Amino acid sequence: MTVSEDQKSGSTQIIINEAQLVLAEKRTALATVRTAIAVLALPLSIFSVLIATSKLYNPDKVLYLLIPVSIINTLLVVLGIYLITRSLIRIRRYEKMILHLKRRHSEVAEYID
Repeated sequence: MTVSEDQKSGSTQIIINEAQLVLAEKRTALATVRTAIAVLALPLSIFSVLIATSKLYNPDKVLYLLIPVSIINTLLVVLGIYLITRSLIRIRRYEKMILHLKRRHSEVAEYID
């Protein structure tokens, strides 16, 4: 193996490592989306239970409990929306980075999808 071939294989390895890093970051962003969906499901579950059991209590008498629960649920919805938005922006950025790698290095493009 000549010096030129060693440099080329080393360069290819660096490109592959860079692609692996970007794909790992994309997987992390997708995991954040999954977590955000779970965060959004929690307030829906709580409100479903409150609606289903609404015949068992008088809302005027438990208003001091319903208001904090509603505020917490609203905050959870806002957090879920924030996490999803942030993750989708990052996923789009990682897709652009992958596309850029494919365009710059055609020898590795066939392995990155």
